Parts: sequence; C-alpha cells; structure tokens
Amino acid sequence: MLRDDILRRRDGLRLYGLTPPKRGQDPDKVRDIADRQARRIAALAPDGLVLYDLQDEAGRTEAARPFPFLPTLEPLDYSRDYLAALEVPRVLYKCVGNQPAAELLAWVDALEAGAGRDACVLVGAPTRASAQGAGALGLSAAYDLLRGRAAPPCLGGVAIAERHARKLDEDERLFGKHTAGCRFFISQTVFDASATKSLLSDYALRFARERLAPVPFILSFSPCGSLKTMEFMKWLGISFPRWLENDLRTAPDILRKSVDLALQIFADVRVFAKDKGIPLGINVESVSIRKEEIEASGELFEALSAMM
Repeated sequence: MLRDDILRRRDGLRLYGLTPPKRGQDPDKVRDIADRQARRIAALAPDGLVLYDLQDEAGRTEAARPFPFLPTLEPLDYSRDYLAALEVPRVLYKCVGNQPAAELLAWVDALEAGAGRDACVLVGAPTRASAQGAGALGLSAAYDLLRGRAAPPCLGGVAIAERHARKLDEDERLFGKHTAGCRFFISQTVFDASATKSLLSDYALRFARERLAPVPFILSFSPCGSLKTMEFMKWLGISFPRWLENDLRTAPDILRKSVDLALQIFADVRVFAKDKGIPLGINVESVSIRKEEIEASGELFEALSAMM
C-alpha cells in the first residue's frame, strides 16, 4: 500500500498525475472522461494517482498567462464520484489558502474514509494577497491543525528547486514541513538537473544535521509538446536551462525531444540521489488535453519505471 511504502521510505515509488476535468460540464461527459482515464491508469499500474487542486495564479507574476485559467472539479469529489472503481491509492492535492479549519477537517475525514490508503499534499495560496476569507488557514496553520489529530493523515509537501536556486532556503522549508508532519515530498516539474541536484544535496545535509534519514523525494516530469506549452511551464516558474531550451526550440519533434531529455535528467539525478541516501521516485504529469501529449506521458511513465 502506498501509505506504508511512504512511511518505510521505499525507493522507487511511481506516481501518475492528472488534473480533474473542468467544472460545469455535463456529468455524462465527465463520466466518459473518467472512464478513459481509469482504463489508462489501470494499464500503467502506478503506485499512486496524483490529483491536482488547481489555483488561479494570476497574481504570482505580472506576465500574461499563456492559457486561460479554467476551474476544475475538486480532487476528492472527482476521485470519489467518478474514479471509485479504480483500485489505485490516491495522492490528493488540497489548497488551504482560503480554507476554514472546519472545512479542512471535514475534507480530511472524507479522505480518511477511503480505508486509510490515501495521502494528501497541502498547498498554500500562490500569493499572500490571494489568501483571503474569514477564518482562512495558511499552510502552517493547516499543518498545526492536522498534527493535533489523534491519527494525522499521510502528508506530503511540495519542493521547488527553482525557489532554492533563488533563496537557498528550500532545504529549511522541507525540514520545517517534515517537522510539521510531511513524510514525502513532490517536486515541481523538473527540467533543470543542476538546480534539482543542488536542492537534493542541501536537503540531505539538512536532515543529516538532525540525524534524520531523508524521506522519499518524488521528481515530477511532464512531456512538453509545443513551444506554447513550454512558455506556460516557464510562466508557472519551471526552469529551463538555456541549452535545454535551445534543444527544444530547434528540435524537429519537440515532444519526442522533451521525453528523451526527461529520461536523461532522471538518470543523472537518480545516481546523485542514491549517493546521498535519498529514496527517489517519479511522478509523471498528464495535464494536457492533446492526445499526443497524453500518450507521451504514458510512454514516459513506463520508460522511467523501467529505469528504476
């Protein structure tokens, strides 16, 4: 079971990530989307299914958003109402920037009703200005609230190598999240091996100073099928080293090149993480509606799985 694997620090965890369908669609159409997704996920047989809770991050940067923001179904609702027959543990993201305490506790109760097999990743508001609402929690307050439960949920935290490259404090953030109850970390999409290795090095050293073994660190990868997709990833804060961006821009097949580069990056980072004693896993994100990119995400998942 995924939760047990996380707690015993298993190396080689394999996750597959999806964004729930957009809100306001006919339930029959959503059911059709869910059925197709469930068949694809069952064939891949990941250790866990990640479902993202999207936020409108317009206030995070002054740059124009390359794609419009479309609100999606709440991950727990989508998992419970449309993917119930899929026998794969879930890792559900939950935005807590505008979440009152009572609502978060009710959400966790519903999560734990799934036989205790699932995990969750709490995320804060993208900017301080977007954290609003009477009684709304911040990320630290949400951790404190759940830590006070008799049986806290299996918590994960987000790790951002790009932020570490700017501020050199992501290792402290991760240690703080671990102290607050996080037992695994999931990275932002990785295209910068150097920045990722710098974070992993400081992460391992920070835990070693406390005589703690590093907990599982899941690297996220995603195919990039167009220059516009790359611009959107950059808008989200994902780092593309100059040489890698040049390779993608000049590639005859940018989608194939992005998959090949992801495999090269993982091979490099995996050797590095093993030397540091960090249990490393993968999370392949399938967030596109384009058939070619969806198929490429499955191919990337299988290729990365074979490397482990």
